[in-house]
Amino acid sequence: MASDLTGSVVVVTGAAGDQGRPTAAAFAAAGATVVAAGRDADRLAEVVALDPQHIVPSVVDLSDDGATQDWARALLAEHGRIDGLMHLVGGWRGGKGIVDSDLADWDVLHASLIRTLQHATRALHDPILRSPHGRIAIISSTGLDTPRATNAAYLTAKAGAEMWLRAVADSYKESQAAATIGRIMALVTPQMQAAKPEGYKKFTPVADIADWLVALYDRPADEVNGLIETMTR
Repeated sequence: MASDLTGSVVVVTGAAGDQGRPTAAAFAAAGATVVAAGRDADRLAEVVALDPQHIVPSVVDLSDDGATQDWARALLAEHGRIDGLMHLVGGWRGGKGIVDSDLADWDVLHASLIRTLQHATRALHDPILRSPHGRIAIISSTGLDTPRATNAAYLTAKAGAEMWLRAVADSYKESQAAATIGRIMALVTPQMQAAKPEGYKKFTPVADIADWLVALYDRPADEVNGLIETMTR
């Protein structure tokens, strides 16, 4: 984990989720000011309680492009800089195969996995570009290597999110900013592991993912920009 991110401002979207909470805590432990972003103020308050000195709540609807642009301008005015976006807005829908699946699932996944990413990266692109060590990251799926008919909508949305972020990486070429993708089979929380100690052997602990995200700041931008890295347990 990066030894010192004091003075840096890192935005964690989906902060109240299973991956968002440990990620916010890990960046706070590294000294960053963490903007914990999400739609539910009560759930965000629980994230802030993890480290009130370093974590601040920020309510935003990332599905609304105009609201996201206004939110980003307000963050920059308040904090003076933005050094990172850890975009951890989740979403999952199973399926019943190519013919029998409900295309409404695609609409939900497109909104949660692609649109929120587009809106957030567009709004925060330039402040992160101006940072001396700007980073954007998402967590994707190793399932993209072996797509299944019953997971078509989910993996198509994940593939779209990856392609968008790779395009963001292209826009950061020859700068100190970087956009990076981490792939996992699935995540496991401490609560899940405690309930099933011998299970989830191929799942990646949320703490390991959080540490991987923080450690992006220890690596040169040209090493991680455009990187797609698989995390194994």
